Amino acid sequence: MNTNENNSPLLQNQGVLSFGELLLRICPDANGEWLNTNQLPVYVGGAELNVASALALWDIPSSYMTVIPGNMLSKQLIGHIQARGVNTAPISFGGKRMGIYYLTSGEDVKHAGVIYDRAHSAFAELQPGTINWEKVFDGISWFHFSAICPALSESVVAVCQEALKYAEDKGIYVSLDLNYRAKLWQYGKAPIDVMPDLAKHCDLIMGNVWSAELMLGTPLAADLKIRDEEQGYLDQAEVTSKAIIRQFPKCKAVANTYRFDHMESGIKYYTTYYTDKHLYRSTVYTTLNYVDKVGSGDCFMAGLIYGRIKGHDHQETIDFATAAAFNKLFVASDATSTPAADIYALINETNK
Repeated sequence: MNTNENNSPLLQNQGVLSFGELLLRICPDANGEWLNTNQLPVYVGGAELNVASALALWDIPSSYMTVIPGNMLSKQLIGHIQARGVNTAPISFGGKRMGIYYLTSGEDVKHAGVIYDRAHSAFAELQPGTINWEKVFDGISWFHFSAICPALSESVVAVCQEALKYAEDKGIYVSLDLNYRAKLWQYGKAPIDVMPDLAKHCDLIMGNVWSAELMLGTPLAADLKIRDEEQGYLDQAEVTSKAIIRQFPKCKAVANTYRFDHMESGIKYYTTYYTDKHLYRSTVYTTLNYVDKVGSGDCFMAGLIYGRIKGHDHQETIDFATAAAFNKLFVASDATSTPAADIYALINETNK
């Protein structure tokens, strides 16, 4: 497969495989009223499934690989994912439990109050040598995973390495989201001990300048947050992107997101995309109100993949991804339910 960085539709009609843990998000209200009503909202998600769901919604052939127990609940979940248009054939069954996390409605997964119940889940106990990657990758030209996978256990790190080696050997394009979840890295390894060895296999890396410093060791200006200037953040994105590409020659494109949440002024959101020695920047979006912060970054990642597969140029790619991510703030679920046509309409309205 040709992986040059011109956004020509070289990958059209080829499948995208997203790999990660399926999660149930349970959302108790902040006041504890759920104890009286006996009702708890539950959403089906996980970073990689959110990406797979968005791509399927936008008519990109999308497959999802995870491991879940083989029981009645799993059968219901498989049907739910299939209804989103995602190919579930790669999913394996094993283990005894599914990953769960608890998060108050409206909060972000980076919130200090998030509670994870993922230890010893089927995915966290996944072992190398148990997946037939040749079968899983059949018909796939793009592989996506996130830093949440290697945060779970050393065995999952080894599984990621297997997948990346197979993908690289077969010329499959690889994207990585540098999601950082401090509460998940509990098995004795720091992200910087693990992530560089995985990142070296990736063609596109997305995250933010702080996660890149933490996970890949890229330089970060000490006074960045003190200055708190938009131009400073844009400059830092370029510094970080160039450092990643120097450190990992296989990587040819780096995206960074900035989302600032302020009690008084609301949410400010914008992004950058560095490729072909040029930094592309998005429109700055702002809102005083939102519905659900979860999955916005996953929607951005899906937008990047969508733009490249559709053959958009670099500016069009970041415009679509950013608008999709911002729009996700107004969707109550882990994955977006907004069609591509509505995202294009948002872009057109913004550019008037």
